[in-house]
Amino acid sequence: MCNKLIWFTAASSLYFSTAIKAETPQVDVQAAYHMPLASKSLLTDIISVAGKKLVAVGERGHILVSQDGTNWLQADVPVQANFNSVYFANEQQGWAVGHDATIVATHDGGVTWQLQHYKPETDKPLFDVYFVNEQKGMALGAYGMFLRTDDGGNSWHKHFHDELLLEEDQQYLAELKQTDPELYQIESEALLPHFNRVYADGNVLYMVGEAGFAAKSLDFGDSWQRLDEFYNGSLFDLIRTPQMALMAAGLRGHVFVSEDQGQSWQQVMLDENATLNSVFADEAGTIYLVGNAGTLLISRNTGDSFTDRSLADGKAIVNGLVWNKQLILVTETGIKTVNLSELN
Repeated sequence: MCNKLIWFTAASSLYFSTAIKAETPQVDVQAAYHMPLASKSLLTDIISVAGKKLVAVGERGHILVSQDGTNWLQADVPVQANFNSVYFANEQQGWAVGHDATIVATHDGGVTWQLQHYKPETDKPLFDVYFVNEQKGMALGAYGMFLRTDDGGNSWHKHFHDELLLEEDQQYLAELKQTDPELYQIESEALLPHFNRVYADGNVLYMVGEAGFAAKSLDFGDSWQRLDEFYNGSLFDLIRTPQMALMAAGLRGHVFVSEDQGQSWQQVMLDENATLNSVFADEAGTIYLVGNAGTLLISRNTGDSFTDRSLADGKAIVNGLVWNKQLILVTETGIKTVNLSELN
């Protein structure tokens, strides 16, 4: 989820060598280099695949796979774009998205990856990816960029969800569409906020983003309802807590909770004011907030209060998960592992 660190992460430089097929005119790119210290470089997202392995993604096309959370192998990746998010639909099929509207896919559990979508000319990053099943998926990112596939990513199609615009912007675009189609096209790619995160809550999808943006879909993202704004800053992550509340986190230590499916939100007051990049929970019901400056906050009382267990090195934590009694974090300096017993 490196959208939270979008200004922290520099876009990858483009090199030209091996021809690849994409949904644009033929573009030449260079595969990611295999680096011995890739597990110590900027990593932005991590996922457990069926509880059997971990896959992490990060800068310069780095995708790492581990069977034990300690030893990491770098996968073969055909592009050097910075990745922001990774998602697996099953043990074998996964996707990662990132800068230059890049989408790569794997069909062998993350060992090798193929390029499905790449548009460096847009100069827009994708921030998150989610698949309803092995065929139907979506990728979303900057300025309302929303891509959809119904064939496992063999083809990706751009969708413009005008229902997510503010009412005045909807009226403005409706007039432009009639009077100035060229300007309409330009404006339609700039008026929507950044879509930072999509979260599947059973059959309902939630999305959060820039400037307090939040939305809800009851049909797996085919249409959306924009929720009333409850915060004027960016939101970077959203989960359903073990206590069945929605929790959103974002800029300057802001955390909000909703107990009515996103219709109203209450702020959780924290002493920490660092930007929070991700929120996640474990099977024991513990909630974790991670963010910049080494921020690690833990709640074992339904999110009513948090204990500060921030890392002393002060390096940004982008995301994490609990796996085999360990807290595994992806940070600006790579993988960091903390035994849960050390957090008691």
